[in-house]
Amino acid sequence: MDHVGRLRRLWSDVEREDLDALLVTHLPNVHYLCGFTGSAAALLLTNRGSILFTDGRYRTQAREEVNGARVVIARKSPLVAAAEWLAGLRRSSAPLSVGIEPESMSVGMRERLASRLRGRARLRSAPPLVESARMMKDADEILRLRQVVELGASLFRVARQKIQPGVTELEVAAAMEYEARCAGAEGMSFPTILASGTRSAIVHGRASGARIPRSGFVVCDFGVILAGYCSDRTRTVHVGRPSREARQLYAAVLEAQQAAISAVRPGVRAAEVDGAARGVLRKRKLDRYFTHSTGHGLGLEIHEAPRLAAGQTLKLEPGMVMTIEPGAYDPGKWGVRIEDVVLVTSSGCEVLTPTDKELVII
Repeated sequence: MDHVGRLRRLWSDVEREDLDALLVTHLPNVHYLCGFTGSAAALLLTNRGSILFTDGRYRTQAREEVNGARVVIARKSPLVAAAEWLAGLRRSSAPLSVGIEPESMSVGMRERLASRLRGRARLRSAPPLVESARMMKDADEILRLRQVVELGASLFRVARQKIQPGVTELEVAAAMEYEARCAGAEGMSFPTILASGTRSAIVHGRASGARIPRSGFVVCDFGVILAGYCSDRTRTVHVGRPSREARQLYAAVLEAQQAAISAVRPGVRAAEVDGAARGVLRKRKLDRYFTHSTGHGLGLEIHEAPRLAAGQTLKLEPGMVMTIEPGAYDPGKWGVRIEDVVLVTSSGCEVLTPTDKELVII
């Protein structure tokens, strides 16, 4: 990973915002910029270079992981250490203009930071500079995403083997998560969603003690973490012989997903991709059952920019990686979702997830 290049490009953006410094406290952003993966850190960018503040627990880890930034091991919280370093940077002249990440800083954190600065710096909410950079995946990131998507997708084989009437949703999820660890995953991207029968209408129906019924849909939404990057995939299976209505519902969601994937290409606005999926479901009179956005970016976090939803004006660019996951959920009855990961290319998109999406009947 070219952390030095990332820090250099970010500093150019910081200067364009007329800031004297940027304090990065969102840990995935810290990881992206300098490679550090610990749980306590503050990364400070100034015209004198970049400094990673952390505590004594991470002395060895920081020196092994960090690239492009000087490491300072603090005897106090990294945020306080960064603030005191800034307070001592200038003892005269106008206060420094310091950008902070408002989405990752609580009111209490901001107050503690301001008190330590003692009026020698003025805090400003910076735009999402790091998040904007993270939307565009480089070659190394795309390779890692290919690997993690492939590993995550392989877990569906376990789900198909384990899903049977009478088996609990938790048992299926546990088998999938065990297989993920055995295959080298660092963990799951999010709590595994395994929702069967009427629970399949719960969009984020985490695996529960409910037993899989003799007939009905089972929504399997799962992902893993590998080398820090996340995967995300959803497949919906049917236990027992599906009715004609059930087949039609599944076919409509699959058509909506294919329409959205076909709409992905450079220059298309995020809302247009969402509209492509929603339009198919509207024709089938199912749009009222589609209650979430069509997709989201992913990488170091399971949910990143861009967001594929109505009103989103951002134009897609090559290097963006995102999910396409329309669904339809009739409360108290059933639900279907189908999700894949796609990479925006120079001419369209590439589906990174293995693409077998025929309705699986168990």
